[in-house]
Amino acid sequence: MRILAADDEPLMLDMLTDRIRQARPEAEVLAFSNARRLLAWLEESGASFDVAFLDIEMPGISGIALAQRLKTLCPTGNLVFVTGFSQYMAEAFQLHASGYIMKPVTVKAVEEELENLRYPVTMKETCRLRVQTFGNFEVFYDGSPVHFSRSRTKELFAYLIDRRGAGSTMGELISVLWEGRPDTDSVRSQLRSLITDLRSTFRRLDEKSIIIKQRDLIAVDPQRVDCDYYRFLAGDITAINSFRGEYMANYSWAETTLGALEQQK
Repeated sequence: MRILAADDEPLMLDMLTDRIRQARPEAEVLAFSNARRLLAWLEESGASFDVAFLDIEMPGISGIALAQRLKTLCPTGNLVFVTGFSQYMAEAFQLHASGYIMKPVTVKAVEEELENLRYPVTMKETCRLRVQTFGNFEVFYDGSPVHFSRSRTKELFAYLIDRRGAGSTMGELISVLWEGRPDTDSVRSQLRSLITDLRSTFRRLDEKSIIIKQRDLIAVDPQRVDCDYYRFLAGDITAINSFRGEYMANYSWAETTLGALEQQK
């Protein structure tokens, strides 16, 4: 389950995300301090969400306006408004919101909303695609190693996994995969070949939807993979215990994420 949380007040956002994680420790929870950042992430990644907890009074784009945009991007996403005021309730329900929580947010209130969603979230089937990031980067499908025809195709997929659904531009990928090489037409052509190769690899496995491609952006859908890194971030004890200080050891660019993991351990 992917849950979004949006509130422009840092303390309120921290409290909201904490209550959500207590209510659904297995969920992927993404926090945003303003509406524009949330919309930019959704539009760039091409990802979807199951539930969005939205503060109503936010500067720039209000929670109501944000909800209207979210309904367009993800019609079956559940919208739950979070506010300290009751006068917005009529507007919220005109948008067919799933629920309405008054601040201060409690774990019980979050649990009640998640148990009574307008669009029930079906349990995700066991992922057939498993990604190992602790130690060397490896990919398995139904327990068997996935063969990538090029080593750089595999590295491309590794970097997209590291990005956790955030979109990457052609320029960004070139700087990572061809470190020190200028961004030329020739290199871009090579990158396009890698992307085609990557998509073909997963199309053969009937997993074509794992790769999200939009204009100049490419990303993975994190909900389509069973990944030790993602489970670590979600607080999964087994994943946390399996981390031994190594993360994608075959790629130097992964050291930044490794540092962040060591701080969380």
